[in-house]
Amino acid sequence: MRRYILIILFMPFMIIGQNSNAKANFKVDGVCGMCKVRIENSTIKLKGVKSSKWNVNTGQISLIFNEKKIKLNDIHQFIADLGHDTEKIKAPDLAYNSLDACCKYRDPSVVMDHQ
Repeated sequence: MRRYILIILFMPFMIIGQNSNAKANFKVDGVCGMCKVRIENSTIKLKGVKSSKWNVNTGQISLIFNEKKIKLNDIHQFIADLGHDTEKIKAPDLAYNSLDACCKYRDPSVVMDHQ
C-alpha cells in the first residue's frame, strides 16, 4: 500500500519535468538546399518533433519537440546518422560519405562553391 502512495505522490513531478513544447536551437553542418531538405524533412518525421527549420546561411536548426516523446540527444544522434555533424555529435564517416557530392560540408572546395 505504501508503494502505491509514493508512486501517486511523485507522479506529478515526473510529468511536470517534461515539456510538451520544448524548443532547441543548435548548429548542424551542411551547405546547400539539398542539406536543408534532408535535415528538415527527416527530423519532422521523428515522433515528438513538431517543427524543424534549418537555416542554410547560419547552420542553425530550430526545433519544437515533445520531451515526453523524444530526447534532445536522440535528435542530435538522428541528425548525425543522416550524415550531418551537430554541436554534440559528429556524423559517422559512413553516413557522411553517403551524402551527395554537393553536400560534403567537410570539403573546403565544396563550401567555397556554395558561398
